[in-house]
Amino acid sequence: MRTVNLEAGHPDVSTAKVRLYNSIYSSRAQGAKDIKIIHGYGSSGTGGAIRKACLSELASYKKRGIIKDFCPGDKFGPMSAEGRDIVSRYPRLRSDSDWARSNDGITVVVLK
Repeated sequence: MRTVNLEAGHPDVSTAKVRLYNSIYSSRAQGAKDIKIIHGYGSSGTGGAIRKACLSELASYKKRGIIKDFCPGDKFGPMSAEGRDIVSRYPRLRSDSDWARSNDGITVVVLK
């Protein structure tokens, strides 16, 4: 699975959103089926602005048919209905190193 680090260089939210968009399209063009987005969790303890913006953008992308699906890292495991659902549809995701780690700083994306 290709990894994309949106938080590298500590960008603002607008820059991170552009990186997300570009990463999805370039990954698809290169034939990737899935990507792992590193957006961080933020230092506030309540989730960072990049994380929130990333999840919002991904929800919009899914609704518009740009991506197939996504699962936030804190739900990417067997203890979450969302985690169980995404690996039942895409079993290859279960082999990812972040499966069942409750990593709030990542999100797994299934591309079209």
